[in-house]
This record gives sequence, structure tokens and C-alpha cells, in this order.
Amino acid sequence: MLLRWIPWNFIIRKAAKHHGIIDPASVMAKVRSFSQPSEVKEPIELLRAGIIFQARGLVNTRAIQFNLDWVWPYWVERQFNPEDPSFIPRAYSFTHINLTQRDWSAVGLPDVPLYPIVDPRGLVTPLYDGWSLDFWVLGDDGRRLLPSKLDEVEQTLGMEDASVRTDCVDSGMRVSSTARQVMDGGKPRLLVDLLGESEVDGWLAVTLRPYNPEGVRFIEKVECGAGRDSWLVDGEEEIHFGKVPDKMLVSSFDEGDVLHKVDHKAEGTSGTCRVGMVSAAALFRLKAGKPREMRLKISLESDLKEHYPEARPRGETWSGILEETAGLDIPDERVKYVYDSAVRTLVMLSAHEIVPGPYNYRRFWFRDAALMLNAVLALGLGGRAERILSMFPEQQRRDGYFRSQEGEWDSNGQVLWIYDRFQRLTGRGLDEKTRKAVRKGAEWFRSKRITNRPGNPENGLLPAGFSAEHLGPNDYYYWDDFWGVAGLRCAARLLEGHAGEDEIRSWRDLADEFEETIWNSVKQSPGFRRRGGIPASPYRRMDAGAIGSMVADYPLQLTDTEHEAMNVTLEYLHAKCFHKGGFFQDMVHSGMNAYLTFAIGQSFLRAGDRRVDDIVQDMARLASPTGHWPEAIHPFSGGGCMGDGQHGWAAAEWIMLIRNLFVREEWEKLVLGAGIQPSWMKSGEPIAFGPTLTPHGRVAVRVDHGDGGPVFHVDAVWREKAPEMIIAVPGYKRIKVDPSVESYVLEPEK
Repeated sequence: MLLRWIPWNFIIRKAAKHHGIIDPASVMAKVRSFSQPSEVKEPIELLRAGIIFQARGLVNTRAIQFNLDWVWPYWVERQFNPEDPSFIPRAYSFTHINLTQRDWSAVGLPDVPLYPIVDPRGLVTPLYDGWSLDFWVLGDDGRRLLPSKLDEVEQTLGMEDASVRTDCVDSGMRVSSTARQVMDGGKPRLLVDLLGESEVDGWLAVTLRPYNPEGVRFIEKVECGAGRDSWLVDGEEEIHFGKVPDKMLVSSFDEGDVLHKVDHKAEGTSGTCRVGMVSAAALFRLKAGKPREMRLKISLESDLKEHYPEARPRGETWSGILEETAGLDIPDERVKYVYDSAVRTLVMLSAHEIVPGPYNYRRFWFRDAALMLNAVLALGLGGRAERILSMFPEQQRRDGYFRSQEGEWDSNGQVLWIYDRFQRLTGRGLDEKTRKAVRKGAEWFRSKRITNRPGNPENGLLPAGFSAEHLGPNDYYYWDDFWGVAGLRCAARLLEGHAGEDEIRSWRDLADEFEETIWNSVKQSPGFRRRGGIPASPYRRMDAGAIGSMVADYPLQLTDTEHEAMNVTLEYLHAKCFHKGGFFQDMVHSGMNAYLTFAIGQSFLRAGDRRVDDIVQDMARLASPTGHWPEAIHPFSGGGCMGDGQHGWAAAEWIMLIRNLFVREEWEKLVLGAGIQPSWMKSGEPIAFGPTLTPHGRVAVRVDHGDGGPVFHVDAVWREKAPEMIIAVPGYKRIKVDPSVESYVLEPEK
């Protein structure tokens, strides 16, 4: 208690003045004056992550720029190259962090929450935030094949096992690696299959690197195993080569990179480093023109025990789970490849709880979980969604708040919405424990909304908070409020048959009053008064943050397609905030954001606007060679500049966009084929999607091309009666579907 009476601000101010440093308390006060007053400041989870991130960057500052004769990961080779678009000057950079090539691909299994990652040049990081393995070919004549220094390599995703293959060719040499995760004797392992060849005698080098795609990761000691066919790293993790190396080398930071020891005759089978920068190489002899193959094995069991001790792999296989998911068949190889990749991303990231990324974002948010689970359900994986949703009540506070990060007031609406989506798409009800959580979650809105500021535009809204993080500083975000309205309506639906009519009516009335409050607030905002659009909050002008307000259109469908303010907002965002085909979020992300771009595409699709075709093609082009997106894409390098290098929310929204091109829910109606692109129809090849879950049952659609023209097929299993359906393939006459008829000849529009 005594600590509360200590004048900390005065002490800090005096100390800062004494040392000639700016007063940090006054700086923070000024920083916070740019946001609306809030009961919370920056979420502690984000501050903690930021501190760790910048601490790594500080280590990078000391380790990298003074040792550029090392072989560094791909992002360093690009970011420190003055001729590369990724180059970043370092003079005033306190830390060196990966800002231009935040790309990596996870290799995983459907039911194991472990995500070894592979960077764009084949650097493999087996364990979470751990050291890495790199693979080189070194010619006796001095030639070097070092993948991170190559301008181009070929990298692909193996669809059968979610493996990542990297092929590197240069100067008459080649190294190929394929990384995949397997269960071996009931334990998870990473396998890396290697092939090396050279037109001259040389070495295939398996190298241990004290870094990963974020920067330095300390290695203090490496030892050779008893059979000389393995390394033991820091006395814990073992790397098995499968063969005894012809030569082994170890180097410390003081001695430089192990690359510089290749020509040394003396071997080194073990070593330590005072600063934790051990590098090592296991060398396997190559004869000119003769390929050499080998397989590495790394146990992942320690990672599972440390981070997910409660996880129990259920023995799911890729072939088994993919048979359950909605499939896509179109004459567009790139779009299909990216869709298939997104399905695998979503399955991997929902192996236990659901997380939005394999590395930096390997932690839980209700926001990402709700939107990702929507796609899990659309794919047909109701059981997987149910398992994850059953964990949600455990994270609800006593006051009803579904908290993943303090100050993010969108979560309650999102949880209620995804519970409703689950019940409607699967036809399965909730248990009593979950219904109790739903009631508490809805009740939370009564006490949380602002009620003491009559006349102010924020009165009746949720408090200022950090919200979706990329919308700006603390503010009264309409994003939170629209989710609240939708959540209350979903709560009323979820409690039907389990609560009295008066209670159900009270939730609906509260939702109606809440929505009316939002629109009254919008009309007072600078963005609406000046442009007629919906800004991010009552006090904001129109800017990129207005993307958050579009949630009322997609996915919530609180507005119809003729809503004027919504359409003004959509046109503003497309005209002012698109770059190279993607939505450029210049707040926080400072890059082209895939999942926000897909949300714009959904609004275009809903409005019958063919600009959705451009979004599909442009974003497929912007996807990585392995078919996914980082959270935000650098406008020049094309690499990631924000967040995780393989983003689950982006994968989910791509799946939902592709699904809605074929089967879209428009309130209680189904619109079929409205996003099928004209070029696909002109090809004359079969087109198909499904089966996907809808509120009415399971639906698959197909287009065949015969002598009489294209034929549209509807294959459905309805739970009760068929809904109203419209076939609306662009360029063809609209058809009202008769549930007793499965096939329709499409007639061109005049």
C-alpha cells in the first residue's frame, strides 16, 4: 500500500532532468492525448510482445551490421542490401527488425499444434522461436550456393502433406529441401529431405544457425552425438543426420561464421560461445555430377510439452480431413492453388485452440478465432469448430466479458455471433453451460455501454478502447458497436426455447436501440457530415480506419446493398486506400492487408459489382509462392511488413470469399454462382465448389458445359425445407431455383 504514496512521476522527472533526458511521463501523456480517454491504455499483451520484439531487434543491432561477412537469413540479406527495394537505412534505428520480408510457411499436421517454419529461401526453424538449419553447396573451386543470397528460388507447398519444398540452383550447383511434419512412434518429428549436387567436387553442408526469421536466437553450445551422426544443441534438442558427416566444423562468434572454416583441415565436433552465437556445419562429400540425398530428423516433443502440455493428437491425417472439406474445381490454377493452401493453413492453425499465426501470433484472440471459425464451419468441419468453441466459456470473466486482451470491446459480439453461426450452420444446439455464457455475454452490454454523456456522440456506444488494433489509437470504434448489435440479436436467437418471451424480446429491443444509437452517432461525425460516409469513430474524419465500419455490411449484413452511407464508405476506401490491387492500411500495418481487402471484395460481391473479380485475381497474385499472405504486404518488396508471415485470418477470409462466389447467404436466401468469373465460364471446363454448410443444409454447386450450353447443378441435403435460391451467374439470366429441380441450362443475357 505504501508504494501508492510514492511520487513516482516526480522522481522520474527529476532523474530524467538530471541526466539531460526528456521526461518520459510527459511524453506518454502527450502520446495518449492523441487518443480518446479510456479506462485502459495499450493492452499489456501487446506491450509485452512489443518489448520482446524490440529486445530481439536490439540484439540484432549489435550482432548483424558489424558482421556482414556472415551468411544471414533472407530478410537480412535483402534489408541490408542498398540495391534492394527492401533496404532500410540504419543510422537512427535503435533496433534492427524484420520489416520488409516477414514471410514464412508452416509445416504441420491437422491435430498437432506445432508449427516449424520455412523462410522463402528454405531456412528451417524447427522449434518455436528457436535456432535454424540452412543448407548450402560449397564447391572445391570456391563457388558457393548460399540460398539466402539468391535473387530467385522455387518454393512450393505439397498439398498431400502440407510440406514445403525449396529448390535453389546457381552456378552449376543445386540444393533442394523438403520439410514436413510427421508422427513417428506417437511423437511429432520434423523431417527434412535434402538433395545436393554440383558440377564440380564439393560439399553438401547442413549448417546450424544462431538465428531465425526474426533475428538472432542464441546458441551457447553444440555437441556431436555418440554415433557422430547427430548434433545436440544446448544440451536439449537433437538433430539426426541419418548419415555420418564426412567432416564437422564448429565456430564461435569470435572466430566468425563457420563458412570461413570450410577450408580448414582441422575438424570441430563440439564448441561453445561466450555470446551465444555458435554456428556449425556438417559436411557431406559431393562428387561432380552425382546427386547426394539424405534425411534429417528433429524431435518436436519438447516444444509440445512446453507450449501445449494438454494437447492430445487424435491421429487425424491430411487425406482424412481434406475429404471432409469443401473443394474447389476451377480452370484457374493460381486461384485454386491459393484456396487449397488456405484450407491447409486453417486446418493447421486450428489443431488445438485456434490461433492466427504459426509464429508471432501463436496465441489466442477472440476476434481472429470467430472469423477463422466461420471459415472452418463453411468448409464443413463442424466437429472441429465445436471442440474449439467449447473452450470459450473458460475465458469469460465473471462480469460476462469474453476477454482475450483488455480494452478490445468487440469480443463479446463476436463470440455470440460465432455461436449463432455454429448453431445455424450445423443444426446442433448449445449445451446449458454455453447458453449460460451467452446470457452473461449479452448482459455485459447493458453495463458496459456509455450512459452518462447525454448529448455527446459517444453516448450509448461502447467505451473507447484499442479495438482491432489496426484502426488507430484508443477510440469509440463503430466496429465494436456493430459487433455488439449483431451479438445481441444472435443471443436472442440462441436463447429461443431456453428463455421466456420477455427475455428474448428484451435482447432484440436492446439490439434495436443500440443500432439506432450508432446511426445517430454516425450522423454527428466529421466523416459523415463532410463526405456522407461512416468513419471509424464519432470523432474521426474519413480515413483508412473506416474499413472497420464496413463490418456492418460484411459479414454482419446489418445493412442492405442499397445503404447509401455504406456505399459511400466502400467507394471512398476503394478510391483512396487501394494500392497495387490490395487495400493499403496506412495505420499501424503500413502495408496491403489481405483480410481487409477480402472484406471489400465481399461488399462488392454482395452489391453485384464485378470489381470483386479484380480483387480475387490481384490477391492471388500477391500471395506467396506457397499460397498464403503475411498480415500486411510491403508495397515494394512484396514481402511481409507486419505481423505473422502466414496469417490465419487472411486464409479464412480468402476461403469465405471463394465460398461466397459460389454459395452466398443473403439473409435467409441463397445466391448461387454470383461470383463465377466470365473467364472461367469461357474456358468450357467444369466448375465446382462444395459441399459447404449453410443455415439450411449442405450445398454443392457445379457447372458443366455441353452442346446446349452451360448447365448449373445444385446438389443439396436440406435439414428441413429448401430456402429461396437464385442462380445469378454473371453474363447469364437469373434463375429462381425450384427445389425439386437439380439442373438448369444457363441462358446468356441479351
